Amino acid sequence: MPSIDIRQFTCRTDNFGVLVHNADSGATISIDAPEEGPILAALEDAGWTLTHILTTHHHGDHVAANEALKQRFGVEIVGPVKERDRIPGIDRTVTGGDKFELGGIAIEAIDTPGHTLGEISYYLPEGKALFAADALFSLGCGRLFEGDAAMMWESLKRLRALPDETMLYCGHEYTATNAKCAIAVDPDNTQLRERVREVETLRIAGKPTLPVNLGQEKATNPFLRADDPELAGDMGMAGAEPADVFAAIRKKRDTY
Repeated sequence: MPSIDIRQFTCRTDNFGVLVHNADSGATISIDAPEEGPILAALEDAGWTLTHILTTHHHGDHVAANEALKQRFGVEIVGPVKERDRIPGIDRTVTGGDKFELGGIAIEAIDTPGHTLGEISYYLPEGKALFAADALFSLGCGRLFEGDAAMMWESLKRLRALPDETMLYCGHEYTATNAKCAIAVDPDNTQLRERVREVETLRIAGKPTLPVNLGQEKATNPFLRADDPELAGDMGMAGAEPADVFAAIRKKRDTY
């Protein structure tokens, strides 16, 4: 099993940059490329050289530094096949269900359309890490810019099926706002109340709320619990289809 080191840092206003390094091969992967400067600073701080960019989706705040980093390092850019025409500098495409390696790091691609039609999340079984970009956030999920609620619900079920011990890395620091909506729709959830207090403490201290344990998200994130009869009942939607419950939660979150 390779020695994997994962480092997260802030880019732009509220994006997260993430570097994944294999000490055995020397390979370093940037999960998306939101902004060149912070990525270069993180590489210099760690003493690593960038070898790959693993792109989740085509939005500008996730691919802005692709071409600059490719010119500087000659990196290979890998991304979703359905968005290849919208991802700058892409060299190689993957689709959901693909299992592949970058620099000796095993990666599984998971289709997670909804936020965009072709978004892919990436799971590292050896690193016990999930990079869900804008599909899944802590206590939330991405806006439905291109897909619909039923599509996104199916995407989140795929992510929910991963092991509880998986650490979730997301594209943005949105947890505090997500928490306000989550507690409004699920006020009696003891674990959620504990998570909300933790988020408040972290943000007051200027610390990130991510990564977070996926098992904890399964218990606290209402978007992962749209098929829970108790949650549906609390929302006045007893017996409703999970996709409809999900859509109602997403509509409420859009007001925050």
